[in-house]
Order: sequence, then C-alpha cells, then structure tokens
Amino acid sequence: MDPVTRLFGAVTDRVIERPRRVVIACLVVTALFAPGMALLEADAGSEQFTDGIEEADALDRVNERFEPAFGGDDTTTQLIQRDANVLDRRGLLDMLATAERLSDRDGQRVTDVSAPAMDVAAEIDADADTPAEARDAIERASDGEIDDAVAAAAEDPGFATLLSDDFNRESGTASAALGVVSHSFPESADTQALQREARTIAEESPGDVTAFGSGIVDNEFERVIFDSLGIVVPAALAVILGLLAYAYRDPFDFVLGGVALLMTVVWTFGFTGYAGIAFSEVLIAVPVLLLAIGIDFGIHTVNRYREDRAAGAPPETAMRGALGQLVVAYSIIAGTTIIGFLANLTSSLPPLREFGLVAGLGICFTLVIFVGFLPAAKLLVDRWRAERDLPEFGSRPLGSEESALGRLLPRLSAMSRPAPAVFLAVVLLLTAGAAGYGAGVDTTFEDDDFLPPSEQPAYVDYLPGPLQPGEYSATETIDFLSENFATSEDDTVTIYVERRMTSDSALRSLARAERDPPDTFVAVDGRASVDSVQSAIDAYAAEDPEFEALVEASALDGGRPNRNLDRIYAELRDSPYDDFTGEYLADDSRSTRIVYAVESDATDAEITADARRVADRYRGDATATGQIVVFQAVADTIFDSAIVSLAAALGLSAVFLVVLFWLLLGSPTLGLVTLVPVTVSVATLTATMRLGGIPFNAITATILSISIGLGVDYTVHVAHRFHDEYEGGGDVDRAVVTTLRGTGGALTGTWATTALGTGVLVLAITPILGQFGLLTAASITLAYLASLTVLPPALLVWVAVVERRPGLLFVGRLLDAAGASEVDGDRGSTERPRTDGGTDAAVDPEADAFEWQTDPEPPGDDPSQKR
Repeated sequence: MDPVTRLFGAVTDRVIERPRRVVIACLVVTALFAPGMALLEADAGSEQFTDGIEEADALDRVNERFEPAFGGDDTTTQLIQRDANVLDRRGLLDMLATAERLSDRDGQRVTDVSAPAMDVAAEIDADADTPAEARDAIERASDGEIDDAVAAAAEDPGFATLLSDDFNRESGTASAALGVVSHSFPESADTQALQREARTIAEESPGDVTAFGSGIVDNEFERVIFDSLGIVVPAALAVILGLLAYAYRDPFDFVLGGVALLMTVVWTFGFTGYAGIAFSEVLIAVPVLLLAIGIDFGIHTVNRYREDRAAGAPPETAMRGALGQLVVAYSIIAGTTIIGFLANLTSSLPPLREFGLVAGLGICFTLVIFVGFLPAAKLLVDRWRAERDLPEFGSRPLGSEESALGRLLPRLSAMSRPAPAVFLAVVLLLTAGAAGYGAGVDTTFEDDDFLPPSEQPAYVDYLPGPLQPGEYSATETIDFLSENFATSEDDTVTIYVERRMTSDSALRSLARAERDPPDTFVAVDGRASVDSVQSAIDAYAAEDPEFEALVEASALDGGRPNRNLDRIYAELRDSPYDDFTGEYLADDSRSTRIVYAVESDATDAEITADARRVADRYRGDATATGQIVVFQAVADTIFDSAIVSLAAALGLSAVFLVVLFWLLLGSPTLGLVTLVPVTVSVATLTATMRLGGIPFNAITATILSISIGLGVDYTVHVAHRFHDEYEGGGDVDRAVVTTLRGTGGALTGTWATTALGTGVLVLAITPILGQFGLLTAASITLAYLASLTVLPPALLVWVAVVERRPGLLFVGRLLDAAGASEVDGDRGSTERPRTDGGTDAAVDPEADAFEWQTDPEPPGDDPSQKR
C-alpha cells in the first residue's frame, strides 16, 4: 500500500473509531479562532489597488510637491455651497457662517480657510483673516462695495477655480462655490469621524452648504460593504438553508451541515483577523466560495453515506465506505482549488494576493472540517438517535433510481452517446470560438465601482428596519463636482517630469513636447492645450511690463526663455501668481507637472497610451499620471493578473491532477480529462461576460479562479465516481449511468443551493457586487452543466483511447425500461445478442431506466487490466 493511501486510511480510521475526540478538537479550534473575527477591519475604496503602481506613485509625488491645488500634508475638508448666487451678500454669509462654526469647534483644529467668500472679504478689509472677521466685513459693506469686491477678487486667476463653471465675471454670479478648510489633525485622529462631524455642522448651518472629504468617502466605501452584507447575507441564508433543508431532508443532518459551514467561516476569518488582513470588497467572494465548496462536500458525504445505508450497511461501515472514496476526491478537489486560488499570488495587486491567500487557506479549513468534523458528528448523532429509537426522516439519497431526478440525470448522456468523439470535437470547437470572443471582454477600474449608486434600488424601501441601509451622499457629491467644477481630472492627464527646471533648455523642452499632439489630446493651432509653469509666466507677463521685459530678454533667439530661469521663477513666486506657479513648479525647481486637456469622448485606454507616448518626448524622468492614467494602469494590471493567474491555475492544476490521479488511482491521464469541462466552462463564462457587457473589475477579476475551483470540484467528483464504478464492473455505460444518478444527484443539490444562494448578491447595494453574484451563479451553473454533459463523453473517449476500444466511439443502441433493444424491435427479450454467439444479461429493469448497448468486449479481455 502506498504512503498516500495509508495516510487516507489512517484519517478515515481516526474519524470513524474516535469520532468524539475529532468533534471536540474541531470545536476547540473553533473557539480559538472565533475571537479573531472581532479583530477584522474594513479596507475599502480604490486606493488599496493602487499600491505599487508606478503611475499612482507618481501621482502621490505630484500631490505632495505641488501646491495649492493638490493640498499639503494637512487634512482638508471641502465645503460645497449651492445657491442662486453664491457671490451675493446672503451667499457669502452662508459660506462664512459654516466656516466660522467649524473654526469655533476645538476638535476640528481648523488652521486655514480658503473660499471665494474669504477672498471677497479680503478685498473689503485686508485684515479679515478669519471667517468671523470676514463675516463682519461682509455685513458692514454695502451691496455696491460687495459687487466691487467680487470684481476685484475675480482678477486673481485662482478665484474662478473655486467657483462653478457657470461663473460670470461681468455679472459676478455663480451657482456653486467650494471652500477648503485645512485641519491639523494628529496622526492618531479618526478622520472619518471628524469629517462626519464637520458634515453635521455644515448641515446645521444656514444655507445649502455641505462638508465633503476623503474621510466621508472612505466611510461610505466601508459602510456600503457591511450594509450590502446586511441585506445579502440574510437573503442568502434563507435561500441556502431552504435548499439545504430539501437536500438533507433531515433536521439533524441539516443542523450538522449548517454548523460545519459556520465553522469554515469562523476558522477562515478568525485567522484573517489574527493575521491583520483587512476585509475588502474582494474578500466578499471568500464566504461565497466556502459555502459553495462546503455545501458540496456536505451533501456528497451525507448522500454517499445514505447510499450505503440504503444497501443495508451499518453506520460505521457506510461511513468508512463513503470516506474511503470521498476523502480521495476531496483531497484532489481541495488541492487543485487551492492551487487555483494561490495562482492569484502572481498578481501585483495586494487585494488579489490577499484574496488568493485567504481563499486557499479557507479551502484547507473546509477540507479538515468536512473530512473530520462532519462525518464524526454524523456518526455520533446517528448513534444517539438509534439509542433513543428516534424516527428517521428523509434518508433516501438524492438521485435515487425511483426519483424523477434519478430518471432524468442519466439521460444527459443521450445527446453525446451515439458519437461521443464527434460531440466532444464540436464542443471543443465551440469552446475555442467562445474563448476567442471572450478574450475581448472589457476591463475597468474606477471609484464608482466601490461607491453606492447615486439612487438606491427601489427594493430597499421595502426592507425591514434592521436591514435598511444608511443614507449615502458621496456619489451624488462627486457627480456634482465633476459636472460643475473645472477642477475635475476627468478630462486631463498629467505628465510629471523630474529634472532641473533652471537649466537653459528646460522650458524649451516643454515646448517641443507640446507639438503635434496625439488625437486624444485637445489641440489648439497644432499644439496641445496645456497648463504648465509656462502658463503662469505668460499670465504674469501679460500684466506686468517689467516681468514681460525680463522674459523677452531671457529668450536669446525668441521663443521661450532659455536663460535667467532661476530669476524668472523667483519673481513669479513673489507675484500674485505665486499659488498658480506652485501648482506646476516644485519649490526646489527640480520637478514640474504639465496638465494636458484630453478629448472627453476618447477611451481611457487610448488616452493612457497617448499620454505615455507624450511622456517619452520629455528630457528627464517623465511619467504619465493623473486619475485616468492611474485607473487604466490598474485596469490593465487586473486583466493581466486574471490572465496570468488563469494560465498558472490551469497549468498547475493539470500537473497536480495528473500526479494525484496517478498516485491515488493509477490513471494519470484521467487527471487531464477532468480539466476538459473546466476549460469549456471558463471559456463560456468569459464569452458570457462580454455578451452581457460585464467587465473585469476589482471584484470580478477573481471569477476565473472561482470558475476553476468550482469546475474542478464538480468534475473530480464525476471522474472519481466513474473510475470507481468502472473499476468495479468493467461496464462503461453502467458506470456512466450510476455516476450521473448518484454523484449527479448530489451535484444537483450542490448546484441549486450555491447558485441561488450566491445569486442573491444581485440584491447588494453596489452594482459591482451584483455583477459578482450574477457571474458566480453563472460560473456554478456552467460548471455543473459541463460536468454532466461534457465530461461523460470525454470519459468514454478516454476509455476508448486508453483501452483501445474504438467500438465505444460508434453509435450504440438504446434499451427501454424492460431491457429490450428498440433497434431490434424485440421488446419481450430479456437478453442481448452478442457477436461472439453468446448473450449478455439485460439491464435490471428496476435498476436502470435505460442503457446504451455498446460493442462487446473481445473474448478473454479483462478491461480492468488495460489501463
């Protein structure tokens, strides 16, 4: 006996001979892991995906070095004001009243307030440095003085950047304004709580002023996860528990299965909490996987145990027979599934790596619980029930011969059995076409993926009180800013250049890069539309003749200055254009940013490609960045990760299956056969995604790994059962029928429970979770159908090739329930003619509803000796 077989035998013996110890040990481990769940922290939003992305690192450096547009180290809160005219007396006072209330709150630690209202007040009273002083200045001024102050403030180019796009300089009107409040929060401060307090203060102030900031966005990122789970989990539990109740049809088995599922979640997320891995949107997929695999293992264990019990075996013998077969299948499934998930460690995105690690570990825990705890607990409960003579409930296995399911499932092989090789060839051709079509599926990454929709789904209004989600405003606010303020990055890209900007060729290098812009860039007279330090130079030169003379004198042959650049920058920093200059030139003059306007109808992929080509034109270390470029870089990484992890998962799974089937069953090539339906389901899923317009994104990027994990789960069960049945009798058709009935029945219960249970994710508040739930349900369905329709003909072809039985590849004859050949028309015969002159006994009419007649075995051949 080989070491692996001895190991499995020892595990089975320990579970059956000492079930009480096994149960107690599992419960103790559960108690140890449970406190770890309380340590779980949420990590939500898009920033978790940008770590290590070159373009994102460049954007961080831009945000740190360029002021004031991108803020300093201090936390800032935006005050967003909407009114008929935010620049009249009432509008100015409303903004200042809100800013004053924030300044008066000690916990807010306000250090500075920047707003159009502050600028207007400064024109009236130069000493009005605080919101309270500014409010006094506005209250004292006449309407005419306020109008003059607005006109004077509008001469500063930075004034309009804090006003909506409909700002009219002549009339001095605008419908919205931004205020920026800077705070000196300590590092230990709870920014989310403090900004929520700021929003409450703003809402209690006069006028329509809203507080907004990164803390509020992060809070809604996190809340939407738990609010979604609060809706989805009860619905999923209701569906799953209802279907499990039918699958088990026994209250004791139902409770045991539910407890085992709960233990897998506790073990997995208890470990996750202890390990300090934050719970992100991607990890929402892990409970789904644990439920899917756990439900499958539980139903198969109980179903196989019931099959042997129905045949008259005592409990220990029945469980030994069930575990003796299933522990091999479970080990193959767990090992292959773990490989599929660990393939995500090849990703450069931390959330996907964490997903692979947690999912792989969760499958390990699932294997231990459903090979150890569930069988041991089942034996203890059955002994307890027998001692008290408690009645049995639903003990008939799913897919039994007399059931409708037992009659239906074997017929799935009818469409392929006449010519399995032809059927398989057609399926593989269609799979290749689906893979080619699915390769064009889109990949996206954007903040909207993580935020709740601007309008909550209608069904939310009908949920009971405890399930009602909170109010969300971040999406609506972000949309308002994007639509009304030119500060949005939606239509710009940034080139970040690190070089000595005081060198004589610095500004001319910028000019060369602006020539002949690509198609996605906005062009004016053949040059790109840009904002850069040159824009600040031109604006100040247009207002100050002395500075204009310096600029002209510094350009020896015309064009842009190519000397005295240090002096030019120094005078800019002493001018009213200091803030404008700081947006594009670092304080040490060793780096600069150039902002290019891009066409709004161009795709992010096209814009990013062009931005990178433009960056290559610059001398020095130039990087294309900005929100469009960063998000496209993450989207590209998501797609690359999905493809690389898919290739790694399929390749490693193939090697693993070949080795395990060779070691455990002596049939290495059978391992490759089990991957055929997996490949079919994965290719079909990607084609379905493209057809349905569902892209790869931060969460659905994991769906290929899930498809492999669940697909291998289903196909290994079928292949392993077929191998056992065929080895036991040598009749390939009977093996297929028995497999489709017994294992197919259990798979049907698994499929219905997990597909519908995970499908309820469509009720999640965020559309991205709904898409994930829909794709998971589709993946489970495709894996189920492929394992019962594609794998049986593949197994027939495998037997025909390995055992050199070409007769299996040709048309057979269907027998009716009485065992007579419809082809021969002899409906009363109970024997089948054989070409060697003898007869084969017909199928027992009570055992099989039908069977395909195949070519007979050559005389003297033992099929069990041919593999």
